[in-house]
Amino acid sequence: MASILSQPAPEGGSIHVNDRLRNTDFIMDGHHCHNTFELYYVESGSCRFIIDDHFFDLHPGDMILIPPRVLHYTRYLTGTCRRIITFFRSQDLPEKLTRQMPMGPDFFSTTRIFHVPEHHMAQVLHCFSRMVTEEKIQDPRSPLLLSLILQELLLICARLCTFYDDLPTDIHTTDPLILQAASFIHDHYMQPITTGDIAAAVGFSPNYLSRRFRQSTGIGPHEYLVFVRLRHAALELISTPDSIITIALRCGFSDSNYFKDSFKKKFGVTPRAYRRSG
Repeated sequence: MASILSQPAPEGGSIHVNDRLRNTDFIMDGHHCHNTFELYYVESGSCRFIIDDHFFDLHPGDMILIPPRVLHYTRYLTGTCRRIITFFRSQDLPEKLTRQMPMGPDFFSTTRIFHVPEHHMAQVLHCFSRMVTEEKIQDPRSPLLLSLILQELLLICARLCTFYDDLPTDIHTTDPLILQAASFIHDHYMQPITTGDIAAAVGFSPNYLSRRFRQSTGIGPHEYLVFVRLRHAALELISTPDSIITIALRCGFSDSNYFKDSFKKKFGVTPRAYRRSG
C-alpha cells in the first residue's frame, strides 16, 4: 500500500539522508508522497520519475527538489542507479538561506529540477558524503551539523547548478504513445473515461495499451488516471470550500467511498483530515 512516507528523522533533528543502489529489481508499489521536502541526487546510472503529468529521466549530476505532499513515482529501467536522498522540513530553511536561492523563497514552493556541472560534481558529492557520515555518528551535535551541511549544499547548488524554470513539457521519453495517452488522461480526467477510452484515443486495444504503458512507466493507465484525479482533488480540498463529495464527483470519481479509500491509500490520511491540515 502506497502512502505518505514519513522517513525517520535523526534523533533530535529533522534531516534524514540515505545513499542507496537501485536496479531494475526494485519496483515501487505506486505513487507516494512525503510530509517533508525530498532532495534527490543521481550520482551514477539513471532513473525515471513521474511527477504530476510529467515523465522524465534523471542522469548523473541531476537533482530534483520535491516539496511536501507532491505525488511522485520512481522507476529504475536500466542497469544500476546510485542515488542520494535528503529529507528535510521547512524549519531547516532559515530565511537568510531562502533569499539566496534562485527565485528567492518561492524556489521551495514547487518541484525544481537542476543539474550539477560535471566539474563541480565532486564538490556537491562531498557535501552529501559528509551528511551520510554525520547521520551515522548521531551524537548531540549531529542535528546542527546536518543542518549546516544542508545549507552549504543548497548554497553551492544556487551558485553552481543549471536550473530549469519549469518541468519539461515534452516529457523525456522515447514513447510518443505514452505521451499521447497521458495527455488524454490529463485533458479528460473529470469525465467518466475508461482504459478503453484511453486506448481508443491513441488507436490501440486496451490490453496492448496497458502492457505498453506499464512497460514504460511501471504503472497501468487506470492507476495513472486515478493518480491524476487524486492530485486535482487534493488541490481542490485546500483551495475551495466545496464539499468532499462535490470535489470527488468533479474530479471524475463516481463513488465517494472509493474516492475516500483511494485518497487515504495515496496520502495516508482521509480527505477531511487532509483539508484540516492544509
